[in-house]
Amino acid sequence: MKSEPDRKNPFKFGSIVEEPYFTNRIEEIRKVNSILNSPNHLIIISPRRYGKTSLIIKVIKKTKRPFIFLDLQLITTSQDFASQLLKRVYRVYPLQKIRDLIKNFRITPSITLNPTTNKIDVSYKTLTLSSEHTAVEDVLNLIESLGASKAKPVVILDEFQEIKRIGKNTDRILRSIMQHHQNINYVFLGSQESLIRDIFEKKKSPFYHFGHLFPLDKIPYNEFFSYLSNSFKKITDDHNDLSIKLLEKTKCHPYYTQQIAFTVWELVSANRLIENPVQKAIEQIIQYHDIDYERLWNTLNRTDMKLLIGMSLSDSSPLSEEFSRLHSVGAASTVFSTLKRLIQNGFISKSTSGYQIDDPFFKQWIRARRSN
Repeated sequence: MKSEPDRKNPFKFGSIVEEPYFTNRIEEIRKVNSILNSPNHLIIISPRRYGKTSLIIKVIKKTKRPFIFLDLQLITTSQDFASQLLKRVYRVYPLQKIRDLIKNFRITPSITLNPTTNKIDVSYKTLTLSSEHTAVEDVLNLIESLGASKAKPVVILDEFQEIKRIGKNTDRILRSIMQHHQNINYVFLGSQESLIRDIFEKKKSPFYHFGHLFPLDKIPYNEFFSYLSNSFKKITDDHNDLSIKLLEKTKCHPYYTQQIAFTVWELVSANRLIENPVQKAIEQIIQYHDIDYERLWNTLNRTDMKLLIGMSLSDSSPLSEEFSRLHSVGAASTVFSTLKRLIQNGFISKSTSGYQIDDPFFKQWIRARRSN
């Protein structure tokens, strides 16, 4: 045992992960950096909580380039898109420089300083659809004007599959504006693979082949194992065995691996002789989220429930005859449409190894409830 272990928990989850918590991703960093150093744009696809945002922020911060980040999940209209984007521009660039350029806007926004937060608030009067698109064009062209060859800004649009919900033809308007920009690298992040591929790979889509498509997978096993083992080495001699058992449960899912590792660290730090710390950590996490999982479960229909129960109890493919026979989930077409819906809602993810319940603790919760 280590006589004087470092008690600072080295694991982080639930927010953007930066140094010293960022886990390797050496090849991914190299590839993303290479694309952003070119005139090209980048599309990163992966299920939620795989670390898309952490990866892109890490690369950009290392280059010291200005960046503007906007999550489209919380954007309601094209007008809202313009105001929220401009609000973020004010966070990055000097007020005087922007003030001079905004004089060229065709639609002038209302810009106020919030005395409570000392932040800029941006709003537009109610606009027509065509005026909304003009406002978006004004803001994007402003960012293009602020760009320079040595400090090209990076505009990151998260959950970009939401663009079609925001407004009619907003995707066409954005493409018509962005295709003329030379001083911006655009980065599009998406968690729903089928929708993102429709946007960037269908010939009829305005964004067809607009950038380099980069599917982000889980962190490679060896990289994650090394990171975990080196971290746990500070508090236990069983660091290798602990890391192996942990990764068996999470299958290298970035978010959930960090979450369980954080809890294991707390348990082992408090009691180095604790037995089965990985299982105890899982039980603790499930207990903590019991009400949340129950609420999620009650949002599902009967077909969803049957499929998730089957996937919790069986390792067979949910599209196989064996799975259908054991769990009475119905015809293959019904299963496929259910899988598609559950993927879109974030319950299931699909990888090269097949379909799996995204949250391993939710899977354990279902199994425990069935057992009880």
